[in-house]
Amino acid sequence: MIEDFPFKEETHEIIGLCMEVHRHLGHGFMEIVYKDVIEYEFRNNGIPYKREKEFEIPYKNIILLHKFNADFVVFGNVILEVKAVEGGFTDTFTTQVLNYLRASRCKIGLLVNFGRTKLEFKRLIY
Repeated sequence: MIEDFPFKEETHEIIGLCMEVHRHLGHGFMEIVYKDVIEYEFRNNGIPYKREKEFEIPYKNIILLHKFNADFVVFGNVILEVKAVEGGFTDTFTTQVLNYLRASRCKIGLLVNFGRTKLEFKRLIY
């Protein structure tokens, strides 16, 4: 396990808030409910964030017409992608976050899943 990684303290704080949300709500709600509560927690704890932050996707010498929206960008450099799926993480979710990191130039991504009885999370470093 990597002990030293970018934004270590910040990611611990984000994961802690996600655990708090999971403790209070449990699993079974739609993603939007968890996103709303996470936003509430960020505001109440003075954590800087942008919700549904739009990023352009460069390709060679152009910017593609379609953009992507990260669920949250926290502390200016941490992508937080929220899921609420019973089956757990898939390679598709991991690839999604890695692509977001590449396009956004953020250094670290957190993938969290509220869809199971225990909160799942994964750190992805780019």
